[in-house]
Amino acid sequence: MSVQERLTDALYGAGWATVRKLPEPVAVRLGRSIADLAWKRRGKGVLRLESNYARVVPGAGPERLAELSRAGMRSYLRYWMESFRLPAWSRERIAGCVDVKDIHRLTDGMAAGKGVVLALPHLANWDLAGAWVTTGLGIPFTTVAERLKPETLYDRFVAYREGLGMEVLPHSGGSAFGTLARRLRDGGLVCLVADRDLSASGVEVDFFGETARMPAGPALLAQQTGALLLPATLWYDDSPVMRGRVHPPVGIPESGTRAEKTSVMTQALADAFATGIAEHPEDWHMLQRLWLKDLDPAREATA
Repeated sequence: MSVQERLTDALYGAGWATVRKLPEPVAVRLGRSIADLAWKRRGKGVLRLESNYARVVPGAGPERLAELSRAGMRSYLRYWMESFRLPAWSRERIAGCVDVKDIHRLTDGMAAGKGVVLALPHLANWDLAGAWVTTGLGIPFTTVAERLKPETLYDRFVAYREGLGMEVLPHSGGSAFGTLARRLRDGGLVCLVADRDLSASGVEVDFFGETARMPAGPALLAQQTGALLLPATLWYDDSPVMRGRVHPPVGIPESGTRAEKTSVMTQALADAFATGIAEHPEDWHMLQRLWLKDLDPAREATA
């Protein structure tokens, strides 16, 4: 393990060990201070965030993009402060701090017994939403996690999410898809963050007028198992409660090849994500390259 990897693991470990013990007002102020400091430094992440917002809010000038990126960093640090403190929250606290419109689409889908794939973008706090599903609704689910370096950091994230009631599978290794399909055939719930995929298997979609890639997994799982595919979006407002919405289901086209059906369904997911992101751009935590035009040509060729 390199020095940088040890430092990264130690910082995350300190966050989970220390931030959860702080009084909530102190943690809120700390998160905002860190966000404002990072925003003022104008690092690569902040500049990329502004570049991404320029697509989401066409016509926004430099001042508007700067306002959005500052709000975006504050939202991003709110996500981290909540995530560090979430394991110490009571079941009642978790159940009362999320409000989701049209949640009946999820509960009715689960009651039908054919399984549900819930697909989300990187909006607000998807971990809090997951804890609310397991705690507030009493519905266990399965998800996947990208293997991080160092391995100890990946283990921290897995333990954190399993402690919130989620079954977590490694994204790499090739066995995740089969396990997810089995969970769905058993009538279970699968939740996937699905707005960025730079691999060769990613599906090209039109996203805010330009081409991006999103994962094929949600659409393929729905086709293979007959599970209901539901997009969902999240956002913060000025209250301590995170808001959300479950969008109408994405249907499986009656005709076409599997690849054609997957393309149509993934585009429908992208359209639903775009609706939520356009309404609450500051809560979209996309500090990485997303659109194909932004990718390094050499890296893209390797992918």
